[in-house]
Amino acid sequence: MFHTISEKILALKSGLKEVYPGELVTAHPDKVMSHDNAGLVIRHFRTIGAEKVFDPKKIIIPLDHRVPAESERTAAAHKSIREFVIEQGIENFYDIKEGICHQVMVENGHVKPGELILGTDSHTTSYGCLAAASSGIGATEMAAVWATGELWLRVPETIRIEINGRFIHGVTSKDLALFLLGQLTARGADYKAVEYYGGVIDNIPVSGRFTLCNMSMEMGAKFGIVPYDNETAKYIKGRVKNDYTVFSADPDAVYSKRYKFDISEMTPQIAKPHRVDNVVPLSEAAGIKIDQVVIGSCTNGRIDDLQIAADILKDKKVNSRVRLLVIPGSRSIYLQAIKQGILEILLNAEAVILNPGCGPCLGAHQGILAPGEKCLATTNRNFKGRMGSTDAEVYLSSPIVAAKAAIIGEIPEKVDPA
Repeated sequence: MFHTISEKILALKSGLKEVYPGELVTAHPDKVMSHDNAGLVIRHFRTIGAEKVFDPKKIIIPLDHRVPAESERTAAAHKSIREFVIEQGIENFYDIKEGICHQVMVENGHVKPGELILGTDSHTTSYGCLAAASSGIGATEMAAVWATGELWLRVPETIRIEINGRFIHGVTSKDLALFLLGQLTARGADYKAVEYYGGVIDNIPVSGRFTLCNMSMEMGAKFGIVPYDNETAKYIKGRVKNDYTVFSADPDAVYSKRYKFDISEMTPQIAKPHRVDNVVPLSEAAGIKIDQVVIGSCTNGRIDDLQIAADILKDKKVNSRVRLLVIPGSRSIYLQAIKQGILEILLNAEAVILNPGCGPCLGAHQGILAPGEKCLATTNRNFKGRMGSTDAEVYLSSPIVAAKAAIIGEIPEKVDPA
């Protein structure tokens, strides 16, 4: 029969010849990831009476959400995780210095094409940027995986999205992700796998594919996958060994839906409060005054995102009414940004550089909004109360739009060359 990429991966990881949408399979993931919420996973692990994890080499734990610890409760959770890591002999533990879990997973070689990876974070879908099938699960489910090395999964239907045309000036992968959210809505891919194709996708580097797969979850997707190609091969060279399997969808694979878009005339996009699919062209949000700008997160905290911001902010100053927070996605990106002079440019523009981590994105610390304040962020969610007060507003954009807004103090009408 004919199958999609995720169907082929799930068949292999379930020890079956083939699987079909709607089937329940017992899948054996190649890797599993938990971050600060590993503390909760540990509690469930103990509750079910488990003593040893199934394979300490397949468990990756980066601390990233509340780093450094912002409260005694978080500090205690971090302590319990460090003790568990030693007890179980978990080799791939990244303490507070390393960066955001998804970036750490991808850049440190923990993701290979054709793998099945599960994580206790909804944006685990990010790893589809390297042609893996990856998805978020709950802490109780992860405790069961830690104990047994397997999990029941329902095989999802697959949506095929084809993007043709070309990006015009000032339009990025983040704009494409927001555009697709506006078109498909936040429920448009509920428990579906999404495969991305087309000339535009072929020319997007892994960093941009990361953004696209990351935000697939905001459409409800179980998996978001960009098929393996030369860009994938180039990125993983030197990061992973060649012991991986490349899967392609069969020509006659069955898709639940097919979408085709030509984005040649698409302008920068904005997601307005308080829904990720409340998306409008940039011009329709122009003039909204901004109190805070956040550039970073697992969605847009890579070196090219920071470089874009630096190019725009060079020899300029952040508006006196605006706080600009910049968060490199990892320690590696932080170091690269130092070496390339990016952070010096941003600091001279009077931005505040935060340590690699999730920071204000989840509303835990490092940039909480007060009632009535508005933030323009390159993060992935703008839900009510997401970044602090329920009376605050969060708008989502690309780093280009965010950097422009930081200078003028409001959402710009358009983005001119830097």
